[in-house]
Formats: sequence, structure tokens, C-alpha cells
Amino acid sequence: MEKLLTIAGSDSSGGAGIQADLKTFAAHKSYGMSVITSVTAQNTMGVIDVVDLPAENVAKQLDAVFTDIYPDAIKIGMVSSEELIETIAKKLKEYNAKNIVVDPVMVSTSGSVLMKSTATKLLIQELLPLAAVVTPNMSEAGVLANMEVKNKEDMQQAAKIIGEYIDGAVLITGGHLEDSADDILYMDGKIYWLSEERIINPNTHGTGCTLSSAIAVNLAKGKDILQAIKDAKEYLTGAIKAKLNLGKGRGPLDHLYGITLLNRN
Repeated sequence: MEKLLTIAGSDSSGGAGIQADLKTFAAHKSYGMSVITSVTAQNTMGVIDVVDLPAENVAKQLDAVFTDIYPDAIKIGMVSSEELIETIAKKLKEYNAKNIVVDPVMVSTSGSVLMKSTATKLLIQELLPLAAVVTPNMSEAGVLANMEVKNKEDMQQAAKIIGEYIDGAVLITGGHLEDSADDILYMDGKIYWLSEERIINPNTHGTGCTLSSAIAVNLAKGKDILQAIKDAKEYLTGAIKAKLNLGKGRGPLDHLYGITLLNRN
């Protein structure tokens, strides 16, 4: 069984963050572990409060995981401060971590800011270079590339700029495009457009977390980056298509849509 680690924030509503990551790992029959960076009070309508855990505690969580059950792949989500970024980067280097997927969470689906602006530079310098894949959405790509990203041409330019920071692949998700939901993958100096149907479903809380976690699982299973992303997109599409409808705002996905219990009592 593949062993996966998520380093991210906790979402009390269960739709994103640590909770979405662990559900995604479970849906792929992989063993999930977690290092919690922040605790949020949030639901489908928005983020009410955010409390970062002390960097020392995050370091101890990482030590506890790596010295016992070494992960085959790692997904990094919400890391909101310079102290947390420095601590995580240091520990990942110390333990020679592999198959790292970084989802640069900056703003929640409801529009709440989840990363301090001063931390962005350190994210680019310390965490992104460790990644096999970086998965920003269009707005996050704009911040990382220091430009506006509104269309496919912008996505292509931003992907190349971000690609200069890292040796790994850059996947910019196109869920905010007006006419499609195409993603762009920039890898080894080449551009790949990954087309996907646009599904009419307002409940998209946690899509970024889910996609990056699914990519990490597929990398742990030994798939190459392109195949890992394609399979992750297929899984995400199914979770959106299931059209789970919970909460009063932008609801969560059905992460376990493919699981059928043999015995229901």
C-alpha cells in the first residue's frame, strides 16, 4: 500500500485541506498521514478564523512521520507564514523527501486570503524548487508569475515564468476560464494542453486540494508525471460529476464516489 503524507491546514467543514487530502488518499486505497500547519474555522460559506500552529510543533510532526512511516509521496497545501515554509523546507531536505506536489494555496474558494503576502517570495525560493509538480490555479499562477492571468495565452506565459523557478512540472488549472476547463502543463520546456469538459456544478469546494492529492497518489504508484496528472483529473471529474450537495454555500466534492460498500445494514 502506498504511503501518502499531506502537509496542510485543517478544514472544519471537511471539504478541503487535510480532510479532502485524506479522503482522496483513501479513495485510491492508499495510507494517508498528516502534518497540520494551520487550523481553520470554516464552512461552505467562508473562512471564519485561521490559527497557525507553531513551527516547532510542525517540525515535530514531520519528525514523527518520517522516522517511522516514510511517505512515498507528499502533498503540500496551506502554509501561510515564512516560519512554516522555512521549517517544512528544512525538514523535507533533511529527510530527502520525494514525489512532492505543491498546491500553493493562497485564497480559498470563498475568497478568503490564506497566505500572508510576505510568504510568497519564500514559497518560491524554498518550497517550489523541491516539487515534482506545482499546481496553481489561474489567480495563484498570477501571483507567482507577477502578472495577470485571464486567458490561455496568459496561462502559457505564466507557466513558463514559474517553470524558471523549478526543475519540476508546472500545472496551471483552468477552472476559471470562461469557455473551457482546460489545464496547461509545462514540463521539460514543452507545453501540454489537457482538455476536460466543463461540468455545471457550483459545489467546487476543495477541488485544488483534491487534484494535487490525487497527483501525489499517482506519483507514489510509480506513474510518470503526465499520466499521474491525467488520472488525477479523471478522478476529480468524477468527484465533481457526482454532484454532492451539502451546505449553504459552495459545497464539497464526493471524494468517495467510486466506493461501493458490499454490505449495507
